[in-house]
Amino acid sequence: MSPKMPRISGDEAARALEKLGFERVRQKGSHLILKKKTDEGEIGCVVPMHRELADKTLRNILKQAGLSYDEFMEQL
Repeated sequence: MSPKMPRISGDEAARALEKLGFERVRQKGSHLILKKKTDEGEIGCVVPMHRELADKTLRNILKQAGLSYDEFMEQL
């Protein structure tokens, strides 16, 4: 069973991703696009800037970013 995801906003998620080396590239409407350069290439993820992110949305953001739950939680 996967761990319970915290109730956080899109802004909190974006700040945590920035601490992990992601940079804000652009924003279209309520969706923020962040990118990070790695040895394998560029990783991009989209964060909806909502007041509260749904469990599944946050899981998908972590999957896009290639992060584990624990790596992400350490940055909150």
